[in-house]
Amino acid sequence: MAPRPLSPLVLALGGAAAVLGSVLFILWKAYFGRGRERRWDRNEAWWGAEPPRLSEWDEWDPEDEEDEEPALEELEQREVLVLGLDGSGKSTFLRVLSGKPPLEGHIPTWGFNSVRLPTKDFEVDLLEIGGSQNLRFYWKEFVNEVDVLVFLVDSADRLRLPWARQELHKLLDKDPDLPVVVVANKQDLSEAMSMVELQQELGLQAVDSQREVFLLAASIAPAGPGFEDPGTVHIWRLLLELLS
Repeated sequence: MAPRPLSPLVLALGGAAAVLGSVLFILWKAYFGRGRERRWDRNEAWWGAEPPRLSEWDEWDPEDEEDEEPALEELEQREVLVLGLDGSGKSTFLRVLSGKPPLEGHIPTWGFNSVRLPTKDFEVDLLEIGGSQNLRFYWKEFVNEVDVLVFLVDSADRLRLPWARQELHKLLDKDPDLPVVVVANKQDLSEAMSMVELQQELGLQAVDSQREVFLLAASIAPAGPGFEDPGTVHIWRLLLELLS
């Protein structure tokens, strides 16, 4: 039997996906417009430990400085790529970091979201790319353009954890020097996997010991009122250390 030709709908969808990937890449280049300049120079990674106390974006006062602070456009920029399967909490992570409340319900990201956070010495640009299957193909195109990768995992989504592992290791192989922060989100749920389980299931113990890979527990949008620490402060402190 002769193979059936592709339908016009399939061809149209394929073309649309290719155009979307090109547009995302062009927008990324236009928005950030620079490659990585710095790497975090630490010999060993740590697992789940609290990083040293660092200044947060609202903990400094310009009046304490003798010299005038540089204008906003003169600040150096650092780029952070935020990835993960759809539903892992990427959009909520960006909202909480920027001081906005989480949205109710799950609204998948089609395309990308971005937020810029100023600090005393530099600006941090965080870019989230949607985690649906048709967008994951383009993730690798952006890995070489950033300073740090944040990869969110739904700790309670046991069924799709192998997919998360596969996508994570594709990114690790793409850039062997890029520091990676794996965020084990939704730790407040009763069915959430422990940090030890996640380390094993994600294959993090097999990562080269010279690679900076970090695993942090979080519950960025707690389901109940009893969970007081969402974990975003610890993540932000670590990002500041990596980007400094």
